[in-house]
Amino acid sequence: MERLQKVIAQSGAASRRKAEQLIAAGRVKLNGQTVTVLGTKVSASDEITIDGIPIDKEELVYFLLYKPTGVISSVKDDRNRTTVVDFFKQVPQRLFPVGRLDYDTSGAILLTNDGTLANKLMHPSFEIDKTYIARVSPVPTAEQLRLLVSGVLLEDGMTAKAKVQMVTSDREKGSASVRLTIHEGRNRQVRRMFSALDITVKKLKRERYGFLSLDGLHPGDGRPLKPHEIKTLYHLVNTKQQPL
Repeated sequence: MERLQKVIAQSGAASRRKAEQLIAAGRVKLNGQTVTVLGTKVSASDEITIDGIPIDKEELVYFLLYKPTGVISSVKDDRNRTTVVDFFKQVPQRLFPVGRLDYDTSGAILLTNDGTLANKLMHPSFEIDKTYIARVSPVPTAEQLRLLVSGVLLEDGMTAKAKVQMVTSDREKGSASVRLTIHEGRNRQVRRMFSALDITVKKLKRERYGFLSLDGLHPGDGRPLKPHEIKTLYHLVNTKQQPL
C-alpha cells in the first residue's frame, strides 16, 4: 500500500506537491469516490482519476550509474550543468538519485522512482556501506589510519567507525591510495575526514554502493538493476544487515 499523492507523483501526472493540491481541491477520485484526505493508502488494484481521467501507474525502475566527475547529483541544475538524470533521457519514468555524490567525485550512484526504497537507503539508521578509493597526499601515517577507523571529529560531530585499507603508497611522491568504507552520508564526508587529519584528497571515486560495484562500467555508463539486486536492496533495508 502506498500514499495516494505518492502514487500520483510516480505516475508522472503531477509532482508530489501538486498532487497534494489536487487531492485537497477534490479533483482526485479513488474507485469513483472523491478523496480529500492526504495520505490515503491505495493498492495496485485501485483506480485513481484526476478530473475524471485515469492516471497511468508508473512502473518502478532502478538503475546504477557510474557518475563522472563534473556532474551534479540532482534532477536539475539552475546553472544548466549536466545532472545524473541526463544520462537516462531515454527512460520515460521520472528518476531521482538516491543520495548524492559531490560534483568532483565519481562513482556508483543509484537512480530510481521508488521513493519507499530510496528513503530507506538514504536513512542513516539502515547503515548501507559505501566504499570509496581516495588518492591522497601526503601518505597517511599508521596513527592517522587508526583515527579514520575509530572516528574523526568534524564540525558536525564525530564520524562513525570506518573500514580503512592502504592500497598503494609512494613516499617519494608523497601520495597514496586509500580504500575507505563508511555508512554515513554527510556532505563531503570523506574529503572532510581526511582534511581533519591534514591530508588532502586529490581524487575520489565511490567503488561500491552496498554490494553493487562498478564492474563492467565506464564513467557515464548506466545499467538497470537485476531483479535479485532489487530484492537484495529491500532485504538490506528490511533487516538492517549487510550481505557478506
